[in-house]
This record gives sequence, C-alpha cells and structure tokens, in this order.
Amino acid sequence: MIPDSQKQEMEKAILVGVILPRNQRWEVEENLAELKLLAATSGVEVVDELLQERRQINPTYFIGKGKVDELHRMVKMYGISTVIFDDDLTPAQGRNLEKALDVKIVDRSILILDIFARHARTREAKTQVELAQLKHLLPRLTRQWTHLSRQVGGIGTKGPGETQLETDRRLIRNRIETLQKELEKIDQRRVTRRQGRKGCFKISLVGYTNVGKSTLMNLLTDAEVLVENQLFATLDSTIRRLHLGNHYEVLLSDTVGFIRKLPHQLIASFKSTLDEVAEADLLLHVVDVSHPAFQEQIHTVNEVIREIGAGETPTLMVFNKIDLLKEKAQISALKKQYPESVFISATQHIRTQHLKKVLSDFIERNFVEKTIRIPIQLSGLVNRVHRMAVVLQEDYSGEYITMRFKCNPADYLRILRMVKTAMSENGKSLPREAEELNGEI
Repeated sequence: MIPDSQKQEMEKAILVGVILPRNQRWEVEENLAELKLLAATSGVEVVDELLQERRQINPTYFIGKGKVDELHRMVKMYGISTVIFDDDLTPAQGRNLEKALDVKIVDRSILILDIFARHARTREAKTQVELAQLKHLLPRLTRQWTHLSRQVGGIGTKGPGETQLETDRRLIRNRIETLQKELEKIDQRRVTRRQGRKGCFKISLVGYTNVGKSTLMNLLTDAEVLVENQLFATLDSTIRRLHLGNHYEVLLSDTVGFIRKLPHQLIASFKSTLDEVAEADLLLHVVDVSHPAFQEQIHTVNEVIREIGAGETPTLMVFNKIDLLKEKAQISALKKQYPESVFISATQHIRTQHLKKVLSDFIERNFVEKTIRIPIQLSGLVNRVHRMAVVLQEDYSGEYITMRFKCNPADYLRILRMVKTAMSENGKSLPREAEELNGEI
C-alpha cells in the first residue's frame, strides 16, 4: 500500500486505447488493465482511462479530433502531466498530441523501455536498454517536449530522455554505433561461455512477465534470483546447474519475461540474452494459470519464441499457481488441451518433485545407449564414467573393462574424448569407438 504522502508526489496519467474492427472490446480493456500495471511499475498513478471505437487510426492524432478535445478537458480537470497510449504513436502523432494537450505523451513502447531502464542492473542490461531507447528516440528527435523543463523525473526522462533536447541525430547515431560494438564484445564473451557449456543439456525458462519463473528458478536451483510481484523485476539471464538425480545434471536458465506488444527495439537489443532461449534443448513455458487472460499470454509468448528462432525447440508447458485456482475442474480441461503439461505451485512447493521427474524422463528419452572398452590399467576412468552416465552393465574380463551405459549424445562424446586422452598419455591404442569418431572428438 502506497502512503498518501507518496501518492501526492507520483506522476499522474490518463490511459488511452482504441478499439478497431479487428479487436474485441474485452481484449482492448485487458490491454489497458496491463498498461495500468506497467504504469504502476514505472511509478505512475493512473487516474482515468479513455476508450474510443474507430474504423481506422487517425493519422494526425491516432484518436479522433473530438476525443482529443475530450481528453484535453480530462487533462485540465485532473491536472495531470502525462497521457499514455496503449499503442505506438508515429513521431507526427506524438508531436500533434503534445501541441494539442500541452502534456507529455507516452506510448506503450516508451513506457516499457522506461521500466527496463529502471530495472537494468548489470552493464550488459544497461547497454541493451540504452541501445533500444536511442533507436526508439532517433526518429522522434524533432518532438518539442518544452514541458520537460517544468518536469522532474517521470516516464521517458530516465537515461537518454534526460539529454534529448541537447542531442542531435549525429551524436545519437554515433552513440548507437558505440553501444552496438560494446554489445558485440559482450556477445562474443557469451558465445565463448556457451562453448564451454556445449556438452550440457540446456533448459530455458520462458513465459509472460510475472508468472513465477524466478520463483521456480530459486526453488529448483537455490539461485537467489530477485522475486517481486512486479512486471520485469529481473532483466538479466541467470544460469544455474540443476541436479535431477540418476546422474542427470542440466543447465537451467531464466530469461526476461515477455509481454504483449514487446518493442522490437528490445527484442533486437536483447538478442544475446534471448539466445539462451534459442539455443536451449528444452523450453519450460511457465504459465500463471490463475490469470484471467493466461491463454492470450500463452499466445504472446509463443509468438516471441517463434520470432527469436526457437519455434521448433521442444517445449514443456508448466502451469504455475494452481493453489490460486478457484475452479479446480479447470486443471482437467487443460490436461486434455495440453496432455504433456505439468501443474505446480512454485510458492507452495506443490508437485515440484513431479516436475523434476518429468524433466528426468524427457532427458532420458533423448539418451543414447552405448558400450565402450577401457584398459584395465585405466580403471580410474570407470568412476568418471559413472558420474557422466547411467551405467547399465560392467564386465571385467581380460585386459579390458566393458561398460554399457546411457547418456546424452554430447556426454558420450565427452566420455570418448576422456578415454582417448587417457590412452594416448599411457601409450595405448585407441578403442574402436574412439577411432571411428576421432574426427569428432
């Protein structure tokens, strides 16, 4: 609960949405409800909303001239300083609205970029957000935000917004180029780290923002990721080892949450972070099943997954927060719609062990069964094979130890590489398997 004294200092805003023929009214109202949450996350108090049904967008004001006049009266009545539109505005529309209303005009992308700027903690996240902000700002430089001289803080004034009146296009393009080079260096280091993890099975948590991914990550791996009931509480990807028993160890990554109408500048700037999703062997699509619009959220996440090139990656649906469901029959219906899904409550630790079992079963389905011979003199390698694979049979006869085991294909190559190195150091000839795959290992 925000104290009354603090509320008086909060930036106040009116939200504006447009219902087009292709939209359902409830859909736009749901978008505005989410926009209100985004505004609250950015420290803004929403005092009213304005909806208009239109056949098409007004190229001059986005909304009709009559609605602009109505909005102007609302601005004067509430004494507000900001109007937030649920869709992106063209630079011309933004300028025209600011001139007509004499307040700051913010669209959905600017609002989301502002939240990302507030929540960026690491150098990488700050670089990614600033790059996205500048790309969004560049075509809008002619906008005359004269009211900024009367404002202190607020949406759009964090980061590049603070200096936009003094910045020309050439300086911004130079800064964009510098940031892109910096991100390329960061991306190269990330690729190097990924090479070191090449032999590990990788699982990535994906989902709409605020569905409980970070809570699940902490529960499974003790990662101590920041958990807040807030949109985009965490931006940086976190990677931790997850032990599933039966010698199964995987890398679990948690990435930034998705949202409707996620600005394309953010997707481009966060490419290196989202590559964790694109390169995963399995996606855990976490869904807040208690949210009234969770089906639409699933659709939004699937669209972003396809956009970043991970549409063909195997996906396990994980319906979270079942403890908040009032109608338990909903679970039965969803099981029919998503037969391979898992239903849990990360906060209440409900069926989380079952989730681990499902993950183990999935990994095992992708295992290969192999046999390898190890010279008896190198019996020390046996324990290392046990740590990397599920050993089904061991046979000690003659000069060799014959081991039959199951593991993922990458670990099989690691075992062959290990045996090859040990035998070469001891002057032994390579086992038949290592000779066949000598080029690969």
